[in-house]
Amino acid sequence: MVNVVAAVRPILHGVAKLAGLTPQKVEIEPGTIINIWVPKQTVVNKDHEWKKPNKPVVVLAHPFSADGITMWLFQAMALAGDYAVYVPDFLFFGGSTTSSTERTALFQAECLCRCLRKVGVERCTVVGLSYGGMVAFKMARLDPDLVKAMVVSSTVIELTESISNAWLPRHGFASWSELLLPRTPEGVKVLFTVGTHKLPWLPHFFYKDYLEAMFDHRKEQAELLEALVVSDKDSTVPDYPQRIYFLWADDDKIFNLELANSMKKQLGEKASLQYIKNAGHLVQWERPCAYTSHLKEILASIYQIKKQI
Repeated sequence: MVNVVAAVRPILHGVAKLAGLTPQKVEIEPGTIINIWVPKQTVVNKDHEWKKPNKPVVVLAHPFSADGITMWLFQAMALAGDYAVYVPDFLFFGGSTTSSTERTALFQAECLCRCLRKVGVERCTVVGLSYGGMVAFKMARLDPDLVKAMVVSSTVIELTESISNAWLPRHGFASWSELLLPRTPEGVKVLFTVGTHKLPWLPHFFYKDYLEAMFDHRKEQAELLEALVVSDKDSTVPDYPQRIYFLWADDDKIFNLELANSMKKQLGEKASLQYIKNAGHLVQWERPCAYTSHLKEILASIYQIKKQI
């Protein structure tokens, strides 16, 4: 019997290509390959040569699930007319992999910064959701000349032990892997329930097919999650030079609005907060039109500022 989720993937890729994007395999170092969707007009030839984009650059950094295009297709299509859109897969998601034993978010950030530089990006706004937001914060510290601004949703600056110890037991989980790497169709349904404001009815086969199609690197992804949690004493809030836009869901069951407000206050005047009603953690999926509308307004304000400089 056909796996519906697996069958949809080529369709999503076909739609992305119609929007002017094309996938590229970029070698960061021997044994480390990043798969990234880039504007096809930036590809010079098949010998891994790229030219600089001629539009403002937006990088869409995906959450801890599936891959970049699956998570961001709607937004990529909506933005591709006005922006040069880049959609990477993080290591051990989609088509990205590494032989390195490094599993930290910092390593993901290092690889993505190097990847973007290789494909001709000199300055960009990173839009990061959940895990993608955590990596975006690392990118902003690593390469402030590359990252002009950040739009982050459903995320934290760092996933500390105190955040984990407060959330996981209260919701009946022993670890983040238990939630994010389910082993049964029922576990997938729980994951989607936690990730949404109101989960619509979906047939059982969808959860079964999603389970079979979307978890190819369980061991490595579990290691990523283990490395993601840091001790409170090692967690600091840097003085970011970039503008940071928090674009939140009012019913995020993992990182709620109270937490978003706390981060905004910690970051000071450089941070702002907007929220979308009747949306959960996967806000870009659940309320794609509302999310994209807010995102377009934010991006327009970022590049209006740029024009005045």
